[in-house]
Formats: sequence, C-alpha cells, structure tokens
Amino acid sequence: MAAADEKYDEAHKLKEAGDIEGAVAQWKSILEEHPEHSITHQALAVYLQKLGQNDDAIKHALKVTELIPGDAFSFTQLSVIYQRCGKIQEAEDAMEKSRQIQAAS
Repeated sequence: MAAADEKYDEAHKLKEAGDIEGAVAQWKSILEEHPEHSITHQALAVYLQKLGQNDDAIKHALKVTELIPGDAFSFTQLSVIYQRCGKIQEAEDAMEKSRQIQAAS
C-alpha cells in the first residue's frame, strides 16, 4: 500500500495546484492496482461530485462504507455526497447510520 499512498500524495499535490481533473485521473489509476484503497475512494467521492459526476461520486462514497463499515465518518461523508447530489432521503438514511455507529461506540 505504500505505493498507493505515494501516488495518492502526488494526486493531492495536483489538486492543491488546481488540477482537479489530473488529480482525479491519478486517483482512478490508483484504484486499478489497489481497489481497496479507501482514502482514494473518499477523495474521488468528493472531487467527482465537484466535477458534476454525481453517480460516480456516490459509487465511491458507498465503496468507502463497504470498506470501513464501522466508521461513522464514512457514512457522514456519504450523507453529504447524497445531499449535494439532491438525494435527500438517502442523505438522511446515511446520516442516521452514522449516528447509530457513534451511539454504539
């Protein structure tokens, strides 16, 4: 996973330099070799939504909740992505799941 982390950092630098499309392309390339790299899915969820690629953004946010099912933040992020994509009921359901996880821990 060290290689994936290094590529992630490179993509993050692209994003910081304003090259969102370049960063997204780099993050997607990471998943070709490391499909379970959760932080890459998290980044793609955020930036694909910003690029208007809502279905793909939701897909990546959902993948994070599959990879880290006990992480309340993952469900909070999913809720925010759903909300920004206009899927209010799904956003509320994801936020409720986040609350349940927090209450259980």
